[in-house]
Amino acid sequence: MNAVLSVVGKDTVGILASVASKCAEHQANVVEVTQTVIDDYFAMFMMINIDALNIEFTDFVDVLQGLGKSKGLDIHVMHEDIFNLMHKI
Repeated sequence: MNAVLSVVGKDTVGILASVASKCAEHQANVVEVTQTVIDDYFAMFMMINIDALNIEFTDFVDVLQGLGKSKGLDIHVMHEDIFNLMHKI
């Protein structure tokens, strides 16, 4: 199973590293990543495999949102199936 992770906020050093480290800490494997900086704003999307998560998915979502709050970022994690259903025409 995969999940889509998005990050938006003011650009600072180490955003990718801190998010990827938190994923690794909970056994979420980063499958794909894209990021960009527009003016001073950072935006990133990750596809992560969550098959081996060592905590419940809802707890993982809370952990990432907490990381975002501590760094002044907006971090959202959504199961890939829900993401796909929301964006289907």
